[in-house]
Amino acid sequence: MATIHHVTLKPGKLELLAGWLPGRPWYVGQGDEAELAKVGGFRLDDPDGAVGIEFIVVTDWSGDEPVSYQVPLSYRGAPLDGADHALVGTTEHEVLGRRWVYDGTHDPVVVAQLLALVRGEAQAQDQSVSDTPDPTVTSFFGGSGGPGPIRSTRVTDGTYGTRLLVRTADAASAGARPGPDTELTVLLNRVLRPGEDDVAARTEQPLGYVSAAWLLPDGSTARDLFAVVDASPSP
Repeated sequence: MATIHHVTLKPGKLELLAGWLPGRPWYVGQGDEAELAKVGGFRLDDPDGAVGIEFIVVTDWSGDEPVSYQVPLSYRGAPLDGADHALVGTTEHEVLGRRWVYDGTHDPVVVAQLLALVRGEAQAQDQSVSDTPDPTVTSFFGGSGGPGPIRSTRVTDGTYGTRLLVRTADAASAGARPGPDTELTVLLNRVLRPGEDDVAARTEQPLGYVSAAWLLPDGSTARDLFAVVDASPSP
């Protein structure tokens, strides 16, 4: 499991996000600088121990009403090839040195571990305490088995979220004669809405999902579906 270092980042995560968020298509605030407070989130472990993974929730107070956003982040010790467009910024870590911070939807390690979380093969971890699972993060997967390694991911930002078209190898066909790829659609809700995690009330049930909580301005806890997974329709 990843070790949490309680050190100062320069600049800090909220400083990086304050200038980055207003340029996103799903940002509903006004102006060029967000006024952010961290209000929730969780971490995932990279099996290889090389990439830090955090799903952070921040509330922006720059507008007339506070708005909460989910931002998956990856922290790397070197630039991620081909991901300059997804760079949130760089920061100096007192222990680990320079860290490159990316929008995690463009990082294959983050996407792979998110799918592992949906399938129950990974466990959400506390944001601030090492080696401590976060039981408030729940997931569901209604499929049988699971997809194999990720071959490609296409990322599309929309008005309220980010859609990932993830192409994976067929897990059942690993070996000398691989079968057809599997495609999954993953929708990440960027703008979080309290009470939107009631899957039973939906007309169509998703193949899988991740539900998590964050703090509202009045100190109460809200929940929403952070990610919804479905099989991509056949062409």
